[in-house]
Order: sequence, then structure tokens, then C-alpha cells
Amino acid sequence: MTEGYDVLIIGAGPAGYVCAIRAAQLGLKAGCIDDWRNPDGQPALGGTCLNAGCIPSKALLESSELYHRLQASLDEHGIRCTDPAFDLEAMLARKERVVRGLTGGIETLFRAHGIRWLQGRGRLLGPRRVEFRPAAGGEARVLEARAVVLAPGSRPIRLDSAPLDGETVVDSGGALAFAEVPRRLAIIGAGVIGLELGSVWARLGSRVVLLEARGEFLPMVDRSVAGLALRQFTGEGLDIQLGARVTDARRARRLVTVRYQVGDEDRELKVDRLVVAVGREPNTEDLAAPESDLLLDERGYVHVNESCETNLPGVYAIGDAVRGPMLAHKGSEEGVLVAERIAGRRPPPLIYDHIPAVIYTEPEIAWVGPPEEELRRRGIELRVGVFPFAASGRARAMGDTRGFVKTIAEAETDRLLAVHIIGPGASELVNEATVALEMGAAGEDLARTVHAHPSLAESLKESALALGGEAIHVAARRR
Repeated sequence: MTEGYDVLIIGAGPAGYVCAIRAAQLGLKAGCIDDWRNPDGQPALGGTCLNAGCIPSKALLESSELYHRLQASLDEHGIRCTDPAFDLEAMLARKERVVRGLTGGIETLFRAHGIRWLQGRGRLLGPRRVEFRPAAGGEARVLEARAVVLAPGSRPIRLDSAPLDGETVVDSGGALAFAEVPRRLAIIGAGVIGLELGSVWARLGSRVVLLEARGEFLPMVDRSVAGLALRQFTGEGLDIQLGARVTDARRARRLVTVRYQVGDEDRELKVDRLVVAVGREPNTEDLAAPESDLLLDERGYVHVNESCETNLPGVYAIGDAVRGPMLAHKGSEEGVLVAERIAGRRPPPLIYDHIPAVIYTEPEIAWVGPPEEELRRRGIELRVGVFPFAASGRARAMGDTRGFVKTIAEAETDRLLAVHIIGPGASELVNEATVALEMGAAGEDLARTVHAHPSLAESLKESALALGGEAIHVAARRR
């Protein structure tokens, strides 16, 4: 039995469901295959991001930050609270309400756009043919489509030296559902995921140790930002150990003994919970039948061109399963691009240097464009402007003056190449910078744009003025 579609998408995460909605908006008959189950065993749209990653982690980060502020930083505002307390069960319940509200919203959008939600697993058989296995059981059937989009997402990388048991040794998803606050918590990996998870539990009272195998902290981040971030996080109680390679993790009763090496030194750590957060890998196992001849690279990523087309006619791949940063918004934009190409439009390719990234710690870290070090390695002559939040009226009024805005432009043309931010509101400020880069703005364009006062965004304008040594609210360095 066959069933036909204009476009059939495998995966309903931010890449897949956005692709399906955009395709339907353009008049295409769309179907979306997905087998995600929520903690109650019910099907849910949204993939890892909405169900076990971006959204639940941000919900807990927000709750834990409010509690931390109540404890640590509201006195200076004249706000005092005796013996503040938190209810972890209520925090987790709120997190689930946020998640289910959003996943239910996607289901509503699917119905509104006439998108067929196929609950089960899909496997590419070849150009324009997909095998669908219903989650409810029954025989597999073949679906046909004018175009097939592969959006299987990614999964946490596992370590042989630290096997998961689902209770004391967990991955990032498990770390968002602890029933009680661990007294001692170790996290393998001090990247984006490890830092965000560590921040949540440290604010709620855990003693957190992050074991990072690399000797460099946040290597993808501008060095000036990473250096300040390391000082801030360690000063706030996170124990970040670099060059720490975990060799063994064993559970004994209710504790986990973690053994690791730093240089030639063997170390041991006993903790109540261990989180493995060493990154993610493309979820492409059994995505395609061997006879389909779909081309994957040695790391399991689907090979695509700049338009996200695979080596097979009519087959596309998007999101975490293809090259580029593993970011929800990157996958969503690829989903829109592919839907429009299938509908006969000619959207421009994405500029991957113009995709912003955020780490939702305190202080927040955000950037768009390459680090200064990478741009210099490319042989580009640069001008760099830096403006500290300590000189921002709004930041001072808020009581959070940590960090700075760093703007980088090409020396000869003044074209903006990158903006790096650490400090309050970084996750929002970076979007103005992204618009500027995408529009091909010069530093002077940003510097001459009127910004509301007082606002954190003024710091972006001032950093652009600093490109020419003309920042108003901070003294320029003598030349």
C-alpha cells in the first residue's frame, strides 16, 4: 500500500516541524513522521529541543535564577526575604507545563495547516520513498512523496567510561528531572549543556564539579569572553577542571565514584549524581536503508550541498543531522529554506557565520560571527571596539554590570564581521547585531543608529563607536 505527499518529513523537531508548516503555507500536502514520547508515554511534537533540551532547561534556569537572586542580590535593591525556600517539585511541574503548552501549540498548528502527523518511525528507502512503521503497531507501509526531508535531530554522545543507569548516571535529559537536589554533582563536559545544567543545580544548592577533557575553556567562544566567563563561573562556585579525562565511573550503593586524569595525575571524586554532557551526535542510525545509497560522512552526518540537498534526487536533510552548528534556530531556517525550494522558490542560502549562538548562564554569553582569533587567522585586518556594561546606565540601575560588548569590523571597509557579548541581556542584544551583519552594515551604521536611553542596547551602539575610538561613555585608550 502506498500513500502520496508533496513533501514528507522524517522528524518533528524545530527543523522538521517548521519545514512542515512552511510547506503547508505554500500549498503543499505535507506529512511529518515522528516517534517522540513524553514522560507519560504520550506522543509529542517538538523533538529534543522542546521536550528535553532548550525549553525545559530554560524553564529551570529561569526558576533557579529567581531563587538565586532572592538569596544573593536583592538586598542592594532594598528587598529582603527571611529564609527563602524553593519547591523543586513545583519547579519541575512548571517546567512540564511550559513544555506541554508549546508542544500542544505545534499540534494545533499542524491541524490548522492540514499537516498529517504520522506517529511512528520513518526510514528512507530511496528517492521519494519512505517506509513508515506506526508506533501503535501494525504493518509497515510505503509512503511516496515528491520530496523527502530528513530531520532526525541528534542524541547525546555516550561514554564507555561512564555508562548511564538512568538514576545516578544520566544524560542531559535526565539531569532536568532529578527528584531532589544532589548534594554533590559532577558533570562530564563544560560546554554549553554542562554549564547550563551546572548553573541550575548550583543555584539550588549542589556542589558542582565540571570535568572538561579539553584544556581550553569554551574553545568556540571569543577568547576575551571565555576568559571572563571562566573567572565569573569559578567565582560563583562552579568547580571547572580543564584537561580532566574521565577513565571510569562506578556506582556503589547511592554514590558514584568518578576516576579521572589531569595530566599525569590520577584523581578520584565521589558524588551523588553524575551527568554525561559531552556533546551530541547526529541521530542517523537506521535513518536510511542501505540500498538507498544515501551519503553519510564518517561521523554520521548526512552529506548536503548549500541548499540542503543530499546526493539523492528529491531528498533533503536539515538540522542537527547536517553540517553547521547544532542549534534549533539554524535547523528551523534550513527547514524554511528547503520548503521554499520544494515549492519552486529560490531562497538565498544561509550564511552560517550570521547564525547567533547563546549560552544561557549568568552572565549570559552570546555571539554572532567568528571569534576575533579566527578572523585574524583568516588574514583579515580588523578594528575592535569594546564597551563595558559597567559604563551602562541601565546595567547599573539593574545592578548587573558584569561583562562587555565587543564589536569587530573589517579595518579597510568598516563592514561588521562579528559581535561578542557577555553580560545582562546578551541573548536579546545579539539579535540586533545579527540583523546588522545580515544586512551588510558597517560599524558606522550601528554607531549612528539612535538607541533608546537608558537601555542595554546602547552598549552595542557604544561598542560600534569604540571601533573608531569615539565611544561617548567610556574613555578611549590613548594612541
